[in-house]
Amino acid sequence: MKSAILKNGKIKIVEMEKPILTEKGAIIKVLTCGLCGSDIVKIKDAAKNPDSKVILGHEVVGKIVEINTEIIGNSYYNDNAMPFKAGDIVCLGHHYPCNSCDMCKNGNHSMCKTFKAVNISPAGFSEYIYVSEGHLKNTVFKVPKELDIENVTFVEPFACCIRAIRRAGYDFCGKNDMTKNEKNEFVKCTENPRHKALVIGLGSIGLLMSLGLKAFNIEAFGYDINPKRQDLAAKYGVKFDQNLRYDTIFMTSGSHSAIDTALEYIKDGGKIVVFSSVQGDFGYRNNDIYYKELTILGSYSPAPVDLALSFELIKQGWIDLTGVSTNYALDNLAEAVNDTMLNKIFKACIKV
Repeated sequence: MKSAILKNGKIKIVEMEKPILTEKGAIIKVLTCGLCGSDIVKIKDAAKNPDSKVILGHEVVGKIVEINTEIIGNSYYNDNAMPFKAGDIVCLGHHYPCNSCDMCKNGNHSMCKTFKAVNISPAGFSEYIYVSEGHLKNTVFKVPKELDIENVTFVEPFACCIRAIRRAGYDFCGKNDMTKNEKNEFVKCTENPRHKALVIGLGSIGLLMSLGLKAFNIEAFGYDINPKRQDLAAKYGVKFDQNLRYDTIFMTSGSHSAIDTALEYIKDGGKIVVFSSVQGDFGYRNNDIYYKELTILGSYSPAPVDLALSFELIKQGWIDLTGVSTNYALDNLAEAVNDTMLNKIFKACIKV
């Protein structure tokens, strides 16, 4: 089968053995996989360290072709009535936590050692992948026939945004009140405060963050130095008001200059959620944090409950980004990466 690897810092499509079920789990035929900003960061970092092992691609939608497990459904989605089977179209997350360590018990699932150790194999940009029983139980969802597969590729990145929004202290108030606490119990959410939130950086993840805030009933604004991205966000009802100061700012830009923009537009006593890495040793100034009583916090990757809420919101049509992605064949992955780096496209989706 074909699979993407990094060799000497460059993307290569190579032939390798199709994964087999030597352990409990499933083999999934990849149908499509979104190109994430974190993939771009890994590729750039690999150019500096060619010997590093990198797994490329994780925003996967595919079809189960083999399965040998007693796991009968996603335990976070009450999906047990219809067991996983060969032929199911599914989407998935690539990491899952142990749900029993101190990190998980304190709500920091993405800091769990199990979470950091597990992944899909060999990579999302492959014709076939293996997923474990842990994935099936925590991160895999059966996709109804009526859902557009391209839109479903946003389940994992949107879950990352949901995680960041929840880290900021907001609850979801929607049609089904399906938010769960850290004990995996359903809880009825409370009304969020009438906050104004600004998303800095309106790439695909910034647009998702903005739409997620709107779904959480938070007044969402967005800013990007690229006018094309600003115009696209405006089509989804996300604009920028330079005269406002914002209760919460979400940093989805990979530029360190965005830090100064955030400090300019945050209210005194406000909260800045860092959801991006920047190159170089840049950060928030101690005295700005101290005198303005700012809260600076990070958000890295979603817990299973965030994936479940993301899937439900996309399933119900709250989030629909159908048509914003540009499709590439797996053999043209390097071209997709290059076009993304040059800002020729908004989002790449690799068809396998």
